[in-house]
Amino acid sequence: MINRLHYEMIRLYSGDPMRIQHFCKVHSYAKLIAEMEHVDASTLFVLEAAALTHDIGIHLCEEKYGSSNGKLQEKEGPAIAEKLLKELQFEENVIERVKYLIAHHHTYDAIDGIDYQILVEADFLVNILEDGLAKEAALQAYQNIFKTESGKNICQEMFAL
Repeated sequence: MINRLHYEMIRLYSGDPMRIQHFCKVHSYAKLIAEMEHVDASTLFVLEAAALTHDIGIHLCEEKYGSSNGKLQEKEGPAIAEKLLKELQFEENVIERVKYLIAHHHTYDAIDGIDYQILVEADFLVNILEDGLAKEAALQAYQNIFKTESGKNICQEMFAL
């Protein structure tokens, strides 16, 4: 089911290889951190679905607002994800949690679960590099955002902190 969602996201982002690469990388880091943290299978499933769809509203935001701002993505993404996840016959409880994670993945002061924490960490690992942020920014993210031991270790190794 996750692989089917993964492929449907690639189809949805057709012609936008940078964004496809982005969600593939976020998914990979989220899965790695989750497995290193020994999360249960249902949490991993939700997290993988959320990692693949976390930026699903980005194209609509660019069309509608002329911006890919994270807060706009949080606003527009959940409805698009709900439609896709229902078409793929995801269970309602999974859809609701994925929608919540999409609606909050750029909000860092109300993290309410390990799935949310790992999604934020995985997105930061990718965004630090994709956005060309300085090592100081990576260190600041490490100190303020990363909470899981696995995420912290990956961040330290990746950015030589």
